[in-house]
Amino acid sequence: MPLACVCCVVLASCDRSSSSLSLKATDITGADFGHDLQLTDFNGQARKLADFRGKAVVVFFGYTHCPDVCPTTMSELASAMKKLGAEADKVQVLFVTADPERDTPEILKQYVTAFDPRFLGLRGTPEQTAQAAKDFKVLIQKNPGNNPANYTVDHSSGTYLYDPQGRLRVYVSYGQGADVFAHDIAALLKAS
Repeated sequence: MPLACVCCVVLASCDRSSSSLSLKATDITGADFGHDLQLTDFNGQARKLADFRGKAVVVFFGYTHCPDVCPTTMSELASAMKKLGAEADKVQVLFVTADPERDTPEILKQYVTAFDPRFLGLRGTPEQTAQAAKDFKVLIQKNPGNNPANYTVDHSSGTYLYDPQGRLRVYVSYGQGADVFAHDIAALLKAS
């Protein structure tokens, strides 16, 4: 019986060390959410996470009318891509709109590619968006404004990083900066 306990401890420590990376953000390896996305890109193509296997994938939920969090995060990601140099071609940033009613494919494309032409915007019906948010444990709440077209959308502000094998590995909370994104994306690419 003691030998069985020792084996369990050894196996558990082996598993932990094999998934440990030198990260600056939060290691969420093994998290039981964010398994997939079933949305459409701004070119009208149906997309899922497996489409980007072989690349590090960055997933951020936001909206184009966002006054602060979204442009800040997208700017940090654009700066991180520059810091990565040639390695940036092994990264796919996915901006998932939390506001599919206003974020048409055209608006989404213009917004997302203004930060980096390699970035891709995804959208779905309000129901698909709600399902994606639930799968990623993202809060999305529409707040009415002074007229029906003038509203804001509260949303979770963190970013998810996947390794090239398609495993969710890192959660980057808002405002950590381009250096954290570049460091952790490079670590995921190096470990693959």
